[in-house]
Amino acid sequence: MEEASKAVTKQVHKLDRVIIRFAGDSGDGMQLAGDRFTQETASFGNDLSTLPNFPAEIRAPAGTLPGVSSFQLHFADHDILTPGDAPDVLVAMNPAALKANLTDVPRGADIIANTDEFTKRNLSKVGYAANPLEDGSLAAYQLHAIPITSVTVKALESFEMSRKDAERAKNMFALGLLSWLYNRPVAGTMKFLESKFGKLPVILAANKAAFQAGWNYGETTEAFSVQYEVAPATSAPGTYRNITGNAALAYGLVAASRRSGLPLFLGSYPITPASDVLHELSKLKRFGVRTFQAEDEISGVGAALGASFGGGLGVTTTSGPGMCLKAETVGLAASVELPLIICDVQRAGPSTGMPTKTEQADLLMALYGRNGESPVAVLAPSTPADCFDTAIEAVRIAVKYRTPVIILSDGYLANGSEPWKIPDVDSLARLRDEFSFANTADWPAADKKTGAPGFQPFQRDPETLARPWAIPGTPGLEHRIGGIEKADGTGEISYDPDNHDRMVRLRQAKIDGIAADIGPLVVDDPDGDARVLVLGWGSTYGSIGAAVRRIRVAGGSVAQAHLRHLSPFPANLAEVLNSYDKVLVPEMNLGQLALLLRGRFLVDVISYNRVRGLPFRAAELADVIQDVITNV
Repeated sequence: MEEASKAVTKQVHKLDRVIIRFAGDSGDGMQLAGDRFTQETASFGNDLSTLPNFPAEIRAPAGTLPGVSSFQLHFADHDILTPGDAPDVLVAMNPAALKANLTDVPRGADIIANTDEFTKRNLSKVGYAANPLEDGSLAAYQLHAIPITSVTVKALESFEMSRKDAERAKNMFALGLLSWLYNRPVAGTMKFLESKFGKLPVILAANKAAFQAGWNYGETTEAFSVQYEVAPATSAPGTYRNITGNAALAYGLVAASRRSGLPLFLGSYPITPASDVLHELSKLKRFGVRTFQAEDEISGVGAALGASFGGGLGVTTTSGPGMCLKAETVGLAASVELPLIICDVQRAGPSTGMPTKTEQADLLMALYGRNGESPVAVLAPSTPADCFDTAIEAVRIAVKYRTPVIILSDGYLANGSEPWKIPDVDSLARLRDEFSFANTADWPAADKKTGAPGFQPFQRDPETLARPWAIPGTPGLEHRIGGIEKADGTGEISYDPDNHDRMVRLRQAKIDGIAADIGPLVVDDPDGDARVLVLGWGSTYGSIGAAVRRIRVAGGSVAQAHLRHLSPFPANLAEVLNSYDKVLVPEMNLGQLALLLRGRFLVDVISYNRVRGLPFRAAELADVIQDVITNV
């Protein structure tokens, strides 16, 4: 970056953590500004967690509350678990952004407002009778009223571009200002701009100039008398990068493909918020990845199952509405007993619902959303980085037990990000050791005289109950395939009642047997004297963990456990549940895991539910946990 202009030396205040929220119209570039600030913060070495929040519409109505897009970043000099409950700094690019987010901003926090957009017309769009920047209604906050748009346009007046084009760079001005305010690195942003706009030299220069103008404004203005510094967090040695849940999921699938020796095939139809997995995998052809953008959800999963039938690693990605359409083929995969990975990145429903908001409401559908008894394995990652490990575990189970595996991620994990320590691929489990293909040499030829059978497509491994994985076209391994019930062992079509009963029980026993292969549920109970257990699954991990920390810091005693494996449950789950007087289960649904626990283990768990399209706040959960502890 070019040298900033001379400025008066300002005080530097050290902080241990900061929460910043960028907010504006969906076309104001708030996601880009937030992402760039995040990337630079990650390179600086802070621990961090992010929460992008944006409308479903590609270009929502400008200046309206439904059109507000925001990006929240929590960064610290220590380990953190959530994007934070409330912003310390709100950047509001227009009145709608201010009004949509003000209720989340605590008294005393900083508000940086773009005064140019607080026109009479824009104020009336969101119901402001008077300008809140001038009427004293924001007296409880540290208000920094800055003409961001006009200052940006002024900084770019020497460039050959229209005023409208110049105004588009105001997000870079805001980014430059915040980068100065919190002493963030800038080299990565400069490289990003060069990569993005390298073929458009005027646009590239304008964005760099707008960023520089924001940085210089912070240095020279009297509106900010101090800079802030958040030191890097202490982390284990290694190479780190910032990663979103969808990217981690994609990389985990590729790593599993390499460690299993199976070519990865993704059959997918684009759907929010799962589409980025398709986008990421489509970039990785050099690793033998094949991606197929199907014409619909049914074709996507059908192609993926076909890839598994052919001896590949078949994967399909979707969200809740797509899961409904894929259900018949997932049932087929359970019937023919082939490995298949189904990634459900959950979103708020039902139907189209709120496509860009998060929810945990697909658990019961994942377990039971098919006709007949069609058991599958179900896993849920807990953090964006954990999506990587969960993908590998899902593939391990799928190929070892010849079963479909559903991964229940969600929009919060998919779009949120955190630092991820890049693993040494050679240190990952060799999944090839977990399975084998059927081999002609392993089977005697059928004897037509005695009737002795040859290849038995449903003869099971005594340990895993998995059937042979036979590659089509291999001489001697011909067998029937399809959804009609098969005879145990021979695989011939069978309508025999006793055979059907036996096959149904075998398929269920195969899934149940996975419990012995996944390890026990680990409970975090430092003192060993807690009477209350908080049990979660999926993306509630961070909020529950942060809430539990608050209780313990205040002197309370509470245990925490988190489920990754939801079908089957860990073998010691009943023992864990019965070890505590009260079990609290927070979920972003109306109590789906709680229903399962009550029915399976006859434990009267306490269900705490919110379905707002947003993750839990740590303070909210801490209050709930304290109430349970008080009433034990």
